[in-house]
Amino acid sequence: MRRLAPLCGEGEARAVVRLVAERAFGFSALDLAMGRADALSPAYRARFDAIAERLAASEPVQYVLGEAQFCGHWFAVEPSVLIPRPETEQLVAWVASEAQPNSRIADLGTGSGCIAASLALALPGAQVVGADVSEAALRVAQRNGQRLGAKVQWLLADVLRHDWPTALGHALSGDNPRFDAVVSNPPYVCRSEAAEMSPRVVDHEPHAALFVPDADALLFYRAIAQRARQALRPGARLYFEVNAAFAQQVAHLLASLGYDAVEVRRDFTGRQRMVRGVWPCPPFPLS
Repeated sequence: MRRLAPLCGEGEARAVVRLVAERAFGFSALDLAMGRADALSPAYRARFDAIAERLAASEPVQYVLGEAQFCGHWFAVEPSVLIPRPETEQLVAWVASEAQPNSRIADLGTGSGCIAASLALALPGAQVVGADVSEAALRVAQRNGQRLGAKVQWLLADVLRHDWPTALGHALSGDNPRFDAVVSNPPYVCRSEAAEMSPRVVDHEPHAALFVPDADALLFYRAIAQRARQALRPGARLYFEVNAAFAQQVAHLLASLGYDAVEVRRDFTGRQRMVRGVWPCPPFPLS
């Protein structure tokens, strides 16, 4: 902990040590308090030292352990996917709270599959499709789906191409190729923000899943919102996790593209981090 404290503060360093002790060595908080971890065997001590070296080099503990907790489940993670964040759990909860048990849901830019798998587990009767442009990410997502028993269709798809709604629709069973909900946590960090970010993020997490050009911060939101109109049934919902600096711009974008009931929500830190729009139902004909 002494090596970590200067990097992340004593409180976080203590939490990291507890996590490593529990997940890598099976020690509980009581074991640590009683000093039982001091009696590590030479082999375990060597492993602990190797982990400490990686942590001291600012590698995220989730990559060191190869797993991260999200929505009460442990997901495999590696440098090809972003580490799931607690605030994204709130996005999952929002989607699940408005979904029907048999909903058809697409998760775009699925990464580790944490959103898609969590929704599939929360809604066992739903049809869930998780799509990503990265084959490496999809391999991680597939592994997570299998280990958690989450029924998800995993697809290779690029949301910047025009044909992803058709590809995802083909993955659904039944005659209706449209979705009840589309959710995405796309790249949304501007390149200019990298200088202010932790080395644990910039030096280790995949830049393709993090960054967008400064000149077009809404690149992915625009592409998804425009083409989702082909993928959503009337009355269906589109959900985004967003950069707090652009939440209102994303909300205005959805409204300009014809979405109704656009809503911005704050995360547990008070920042505007989620936006939802509803694809309108056609008006009833006058009798």
